[in-house]
Amino acid sequence: MNIDVVELASELIAMPSETPTSNRAISDFLRGVLEAGGFDIEEVTYIDPAGEEKVSLVGKKGTGVGGLGLFSHSDTVPGDAGWEPFTPALGNGRLVGRGSADMKGPLAASIAAACRFSEDELKQPLFLTVTADEEGGHIGAHDIVIRSQTLASGWPQYCIVCEPTELQPVYAHKGGAGITVTARGVAAHTSTDRGESANFKVAPFLAEMADLVPVFRSEKRFQNPLFDPPTNGFNMVISDGDTALNVSAARTVVQLGIRAMPDACFEEAVQMVVGRAEAHGLEVEHWSISPFFASADGPLAQAACRATGATAAVTVPYGTEAECYQEYAESLVLGPGNIAQAHTVGEWIAVDQLQEAVEVYTRLIEDLCA
Repeated sequence: MNIDVVELASELIAMPSETPTSNRAISDFLRGVLEAGGFDIEEVTYIDPAGEEKVSLVGKKGTGVGGLGLFSHSDTVPGDAGWEPFTPALGNGRLVGRGSADMKGPLAASIAAACRFSEDELKQPLFLTVTADEEGGHIGAHDIVIRSQTLASGWPQYCIVCEPTELQPVYAHKGGAGITVTARGVAAHTSTDRGESANFKVAPFLAEMADLVPVFRSEKRFQNPLFDPPTNGFNMVISDGDTALNVSAARTVVQLGIRAMPDACFEEAVQMVVGRAEAHGLEVEHWSISPFFASADGPLAQAACRATGATAAVTVPYGTEAECYQEYAESLVLGPGNIAQAHTVGEWIAVDQLQEAVEVYTRLIEDLCA
C-alpha cells in the first residue's frame, strides 16, 4: 500500500486535535488508514477529567514474538493566534501547520513506511501506536502500558518513538518534575489594613528558591555531562491572579520546574524545594516524569545508525514518551523535524526530511522485522 507522506501529514494537520479536546475524529480516521494498511487495531479509550473522550490506538501486523514498534501521539498543543494553524500550507520546501513537526509529520512518515509491508513479508510483528494526551503528561502512553491487551500479549523487542530529532538517533533524554506551591492570605482593601497578603507569606520561600539557582547551576552533583546543557533547568513562575495594587492577595501560586537526568541527584533537588515549602507552612503538590536512558551502542541504536547514516546516537534535553516504554522494550527516539519548530506559531517541517523519514523507517522495518 503506497501512501503519499506529505498528503497524509496535511490531512492530519487539517484535523484539529488539541490536547484539551477529544481526539476521537482523528483517531477514527487513523484507524481507517491503518486497517487499510493491514493492521489489526485495538482502541484504548478513557474519559479525561474535563469529560472529553480520549482514544489511543494500538496496531499490530504480523505474528510471532519480538519485532519493532513505531510509537507516536495524535494530540497537539493549541493552535495559537496569528496564523492558520489547521490549514496546511506547502512552500519553500516546508509543510507548515500545527503538528507538522510535533508530531503529525513524523506519525505520517511512520504510517507510510509501515503500510509498505504486507503481513507475508514480516518475519517478526510490526506494531504502530498512536496515543492521546502526550502533551498533557504522557497520559495515553501510561494508559496503554497498563490497559492494552495487544501489548499485554507481547511487546515488540524494539520501540522507536517517532518524535522530531532531525533523524538523529537519540538514546537518552531528560525527564522532569513540576512542583506547585500555594500560599493563602486574606483579601481586603489596603485602606482598611485588615488583609493578609499571600505574597508576603510566600516571599521567604521565594528568596530561598533564588538561592538554589546558583547551587543547581554550579554543583556537579546536580548535573550530567552527557547532556547539553548538563544542568537541570530549574525555573519558577508566579501568579497572584493579577491582584490590584490596593488589595491584599488572597492566593499566590508558585510553579517550579526541575528537569530530571540520571545520576544527577534529581530526587534530592526536588526534596530541597518541597522541604522548604513545607517548612514555611505552604501547600505543596508535585508530579514527575522519568528520564529516558538506553544503550548508546545497543542493537537498536546500531540499527538506527545503519538506517540513518548517523555515526552515533546522541542525547537531547527535552522529553518524550520513551520514558513510558523503556521498561518494556529496547527504545530509541528517532523522527523527522526539529524540536525548535514544535509548539511555535508557523510550525513547520522540511518536506525532504519528511520523505527521507519514510525511507529510514522502511530500512528499520526491513532490518528488524522483514
